[in-house]
Amino acid sequence: RSLIVVHFWAPWAPQCAQMNEVMATLAKEHTQVTFVKLEAEAVPEVSEKYGISSVPTFLFFKNSQKVDRLDGAHAPELTKKVQRHAASTSLPPASNQGGKDDLNLRLKKLINAAPCMLFMKGSPKEPRCGFSKQMVEILNKHGISFSSFDIFSDEEVRQGLKTYSNWPTYPQLYVAGELVGGLDIIKELEASGELDTLCPKAQKLEDRLKVLINKAPVMLFMKGSKQMAKCGFSKQILEIINSTGVDYETFDILEDEEVRQGLKTYSNWPTYPQLYVKGELVGGLDIVKELRDSGELLPVLKGEN
Repeated sequence: RSLIVVHFWAPWAPQCAQMNEVMATLAKEHTQVTFVKLEAEAVPEVSEKYGISSVPTFLFFKNSQKVDRLDGAHAPELTKKVQRHAASTSLPPASNQGGKDDLNLRLKKLINAAPCMLFMKGSPKEPRCGFSKQMVEILNKHGISFSSFDIFSDEEVRQGLKTYSNWPTYPQLYVAGELVGGLDIIKELEASGELDTLCPKAQKLEDRLKVLINKAPVMLFMKGSKQMAKCGFSKQILEIINSTGVDYETFDILEDEEVRQGLKTYSNWPTYPQLYVKGELVGGLDIVKELRDSGELLPVLKGEN
C-alpha cells in the first residue's frame, strides 16, 4: 500500500534542482512515502518505457503499479498529488486514542493543504454527485482558486471529517482551515455577494500571461524546452538564439493549454514559437530569421532597438 514517487531528473536542468528541494521538504512531511531520484539520461531504457520526454517528470507508484504522473516543475501540483495519494494509502488507524489523534492530524493537514479546500465526491473535472457539480460550477463562475479532495478515494477521511467538523454531508468547503459550509451556505453567500470577498481568486489569464512574458528579458514560448525542442520550428529558433550568446528563458506551451490558446489571442499571433523581448512581441521564426540575416537580431535581443 506504500506510495513511491520517482523523480526523473537531469543535473543540467535548474528546475530539477528546485524540485529536488521540494521533494526533500515533502519527504520530511510524509515519512511513509518513498521518494526516489532517477537521472533520466542514465537509464534510457526506463525513461523510454515510461515515455519520459522531458525533465522534471514525476511518476507515482502504488502496489508496483503506476497510478499518476506529473510533467514539469509544478511544485504546488506535486505537493497536491503527494498529499492526495499519501492520504489514500495511509494504513487504517488503530482503534485507540492514538489512532484518533493521528486521523485528526491528517484531517487538519488536508483542510490546510490549500487556502481554499473543497471536499467533494469525485473531482472538479468529473464530479460524482449533483451537489458537488453545482459547488464546482459556482466556484468556477466566480473565478475562485481552490484545491479539492475526493472523499470516495478515502473512506477514513470521508467518515472522519463528518465528526471532525460536525457537518454530516458533502461537499464541504474550507477557507484558511475553517469550515464555511456546504452547497446551501455557498448559495446564500453567493446571493449576498459575500462569496467574492471570502475566497481567494484565481489569477486572471491576462495577468498570468503578462507575468510569464516578463519573466525574463528574453522569453521564448515554444514547443518543448531549451534542452529538448518538440517541433522543427522551435528547434530552428533555439539554434539561432543560442548562436547569439544572449541569455533567455523558455516556456513549454505543450504543458499548459490555457497559456497555449490564450497567448495567441493576447498577442494576436496565431502560431508558435513566439519570441518576446522586455515584454514586447518580436515575432516567430520567420521574423527572427529576417533579423538574423539583416544583422539586427543581437541589438533586438539586447533591447537596444
